[in-house]
Amino acid sequence: MILLGILIVLLVLLAPQIFFIVPQQNVYIIERLGKFNRTVGAGLNIKIPFFETVAAKVDMRTRQEQFTIDAKTRDNVTVTMAIAAQYRVSAQPAAQGQPSGVWRSYYMLANPTAQMRSYLIDALRSSVPQYTLDEVFDKKDAIASDVNQTVSGLMVAYGYDVVSTLITAIDLPADVEQSMNRINSAQREKEAAQSLAEAERIKVVTEARARAEAMEQAGRGIAAQRKAIADGISESLAVIKSSGVSAAEANQLFIFTQWTDMMSEFARNGRQSTVVLPSDFSQTASMFEQMLVAQETEGDDEFVIVEEEAPGRA
Repeated sequence: MILLGILIVLLVLLAPQIFFIVPQQNVYIIERLGKFNRTVGAGLNIKIPFFETVAAKVDMRTRQEQFTIDAKTRDNVTVTMAIAAQYRVSAQPAAQGQPSGVWRSYYMLANPTAQMRSYLIDALRSSVPQYTLDEVFDKKDAIASDVNQTVSGLMVAYGYDVVSTLITAIDLPADVEQSMNRINSAQREKEAAQSLAEAERIKVVTEARARAEAMEQAGRGIAAQRKAIADGISESLAVIKSSGVSAAEANQLFIFTQWTDMMSEFARNGRQSTVVLPSDFSQTASMFEQMLVAQETEGDDEFVIVEEEAPGRA
């Protein structure tokens, strides 16, 4: 009974040294007498107390490292680039004759983050000089992808997978940035001026076409109007002639009728005018030569008829 009690007490005291729990997304490295023995995953695990120890607790989650570098472009512009690299410990299991990714991440590099940063900086400073400043902005994703592929091939040997490399910002010297802004502003002003000129050209062409079409339609209307007037005159003369009046008398009667209609319309307009009328309306042939329009008179609207004396009358 005493021995059993001693064993129970020892088990209680040694339980923390024997049993341990590994959290999810973690891998523990177990060493036996200072030498690598095995790796254990999440869950309840057992180790030999005093002989085995947990050498390292490896986090398998993806982490991010951020830093900035200076690089010179092909057109000799120094840019400052903000870099974000996502990486994680490789979950590659141990193959025949090859250690696992967890083993390499712990035993092969003392400072893996610094090593990865050095690789990224070297790769970026080798890649950026191949591009001009404008190309760096246009192709930053392609540059980041190339750099990520290069660094991934190097870091996998140390048990790390570089998930992605991002160029999150590109900063320029103040004078270069101002120059680029002026260039962009001038380019936009040029495009705006070209757009305005094109719009004005379209407007002028459209208005010219509209005027041409309007004049064409107006000409057709005038032609149709004149044709209608000519047809009306012809019909009127034909009616007058059918009543037995001679052609000369019909023409004079028609002219006189047109003249009286014109004078009636002229009187209705209410303009201040002086008109000279012939004393003998039989002289219709010279009637329009005798009409003179005088200067406008002041005062109330006035329509004055001045009768011209007949030849031989006092």
